[in-house]
Amino acid sequence: MDRFPFLIFVSILFAQIDNSKFVEYDETLIGTDQSIRMIPVSGGEFRMGSLESEKRRREDEGPTHQVFVSDYWISSLEVSWDLYELFLLRNIDSLLVDNEKYNMDIDAISGATMPYENYNQPGHPVINVTQYAASQFCKWLTAKTGNFYRLPTEVEWEYACRAGSEESYSFGKASISIKRYAWYKKNSDGKLHKGGLKEPNALGIYDMHGNAAEWVLDYYNSQGYSVNNNVQIDPVQFAERLYPRVVRGGSFKDSPARLRSAARGYSKELWKRRDPQSPKSLWWHTDAVHVGFRIIRPKSIANKNELEKYWIKPIKEY
Repeated sequence: MDRFPFLIFVSILFAQIDNSKFVEYDETLIGTDQSIRMIPVSGGEFRMGSLESEKRRREDEGPTHQVFVSDYWISSLEVSWDLYELFLLRNIDSLLVDNEKYNMDIDAISGATMPYENYNQPGHPVINVTQYAASQFCKWLTAKTGNFYRLPTEVEWEYACRAGSEESYSFGKASISIKRYAWYKKNSDGKLHKGGLKEPNALGIYDMHGNAAEWVLDYYNSQGYSVNNNVQIDPVQFAERLYPRVVRGGSFKDSPARLRSAARGYSKELWKRRDPQSPKSLWWHTDAVHVGFRIIRPKSIANKNELEKYWIKPIKEY
């Protein structure tokens, strides 16, 4: 595909779309005092990954490549324990809104088990959840609200994190300013903190660097990205195996290098090794107290037949 005619076509296409409703909004959970602030992210083209010259870069962050991302909303905060507990307890399932777009039976959505150890606190990101558990929260939220929610792809996550920046971090190069934007190894006192206490990036999104690392949809390839000369359009690498899968953003336990916009983390069997069950839990890790998630909502209405692949199939772990 020739790059420039494609971008002209995209520009014409998006010029014809009514953007009057593509604004920030609060998704309120009926019957509760909980809501989720959703931030609009206007799509576009950007260079994903890090250059070989970037300090503390790892090989799995390259090669850099051009990607086009469609419009979506992203949650301003990582999903909190308060919100996830609504899915865990399921006390408000009978209070439904109009969801005829997807016509989903909320009672058919799997319910999560209780965590082994409750590390969670009000206002703090939910942690120790598996990728499947994070995804099923999104499925439940879709049934509850009538809007399609899912985990971000790795591309969508990095695009939102960068907020237009091509530097190592959304706020620029590594410097003392990181403490204004992130909880990390040096300033976290070795623990998770409430969401939204640091400054947001240019899009108004909090904690993209540090605090809890965040699940995305993609499978992790230690060799880096598989690319070609064409601009990739909304790419995603769905996983067939349980390990390893990508987490982004770094956490309160990490050094600044692991919080860079292009830095990639990944899941490990070690995170669940202490689980005494057989099969091991689909919902909780025992040793991923640094891992949570945030959600997105694509602007384009998803085809009902494609929803399930974005909500991840469970894989039993013995």
